[in-house]
Formats: sequence, C-alpha cells, structure tokens
Amino acid sequence: MNTEVVGSGGVRLGLRVEGLANTRSLVFVHGWAQSSQAWAPQFADAALVDEFRLVAMDLRGHGKSDVPVHGYDDSRNWADDLATVLEFAGPGAIVVGWSYGGLVLADYLRVHGTAQLAGIVLVGAITEIGRGRAGGRVGPAMRAAMPAALSDEPQVAVPALVTFGEAMTSRPLPGAYAQALLGSSLSVPPSVRGALFRRDVGSEDVLAAIDVPALVIHGRNDKIVDPSAGEYAAGKIPGVRARWLEGVGHLPFAEAPAEFNAELRSFAESSFA
Repeated sequence: MNTEVVGSGGVRLGLRVEGLANTRSLVFVHGWAQSSQAWAPQFADAALVDEFRLVAMDLRGHGKSDVPVHGYDDSRNWADDLATVLEFAGPGAIVVGWSYGGLVLADYLRVHGTAQLAGIVLVGAITEIGRGRAGGRVGPAMRAAMPAALSDEPQVAVPALVTFGEAMTSRPLPGAYAQALLGSSLSVPPSVRGALFRRDVGSEDVLAAIDVPALVIHGRNDKIVDPSAGEYAAGKIPGVRARWLEGVGHLPFAEAPAEFNAELRSFAESSFA
C-alpha cells in the first residue's frame, strides 16, 4: 500500500509499505534522483514480505513526497525525516540506505543515535559528502554525468540521465524497471537534483560510534559510488559485516536480487534475534 507521514518542517513524505504491521520492519532509503520504486525487487520477494514489514520512503523532493524549495542542505532535515519514518515503522527497525540514502542514514545517526535501531545496512552508499571526503568518493559515471544531469534544459539533462542510468549496472536490467528508474530521475526537479550536492559533511565519528549490527554491501564494479567509499565505512564501523559483490555495479539489489535478498534476510534474522 501507499501512505504518507509528515517529516521535518511539515514536508509530506510518501511511503510504500508491505507486510503485517506487527512484524519487524526493514526501512529502505533510496538514492539521489530516485524513489521508493527502486526497491521493487525486494517488495516482490515473498520470503522478505512474509517475514518482515517493508517500508520504503520517498526522500523529500523525490517520488510522491513534497518538494520544498529550501532545506536540502540541512542535515537535520534529513535526520528528522528519517526519524518520522522510523516512528511509523516502529521501534527496533533495520534501515537499509542505498547511495545517497547512506548519507541520510548518517545524518540520522548523528542526531538521533542508534537507540531506535536493530541494525543498519549500507548498499553502494556514501556516508559523507564534500570535496576530499573519503566516505563520499564517487565513480567515473557520476563525474561524467555532471553538470549536465542538473540542467534545466531537457535536451541536456535527459541524455545525461539516460547514460547515467545505463552506467548504474554491470548487466542489463529488465526494460520496464530500467525505464521506471529513468522516470524517477526525471520526476525530480533539476533544482532538487543540484541542491542535494550542496553540502559538506564528514561522518568518521558517526560511523565509529555505531553500536548495532551493521552490514556493508557494495558492487566491485560500481561506477557511481566508488567501492572505496564502502571500504571507508567498513573500516570505521565496529564489528561490521562486509560483502563485496564481484561483477556487480551500483544496484546490487536489482542486479543480483536473489543473492542480495538472501544476504539481507540472513542479516535481519540475526540482528532481530
């Protein structure tokens, strides 16, 4: 089902929800210029849906969420947005942050800590942003897409976003799913696409303070977020479990869904135990 909650500053946040309300929750946070629809391979997995409640949010400015004019450079807004979603999901959830979603998760941890979490999962994720930040190092496809992907001009932005989408994976995705990802990118206003980069945030202390089970999953062929960003997070989080997927790019949950879902399910079962 689709529903919504009210986040920081009264911004309405769209949610996609599957599973029973009285089960343990997995909360999914998507990446830059995407939406909750990216997690379709997880919502289609009967084993995950039968065992857990799946809650996927649309970040502010994305998907079915409101598009405020300002506030994208404020870490507190991202932290409080996720806090609102976790309140809906119930205490003791596991948060799965993909790409920019990893930075949003770091924002949350900086402000709210781990008290309401059973675990965290970083998927092809950044945890920092800004020049020289090791936890935010991007790959060649991301660098190549800029600044064209931020343009107001369709003839400039659309080809850049198409090329960017093709570079997200090491193997072709089903056509309908790939077009849905492109549609999500195009639905995010150019002003929002650009505003998400206007931050400078380090997270070394945040990662070092994580005291709940943590899993890092990163494709070795990721050309959007450099694998070194995942290595940085894995090197800072105490007791982390890391999984490096060979021959996989920026969307391990879509490129290798059976393997990813099995890994996520195993991690969740052990974390909730």
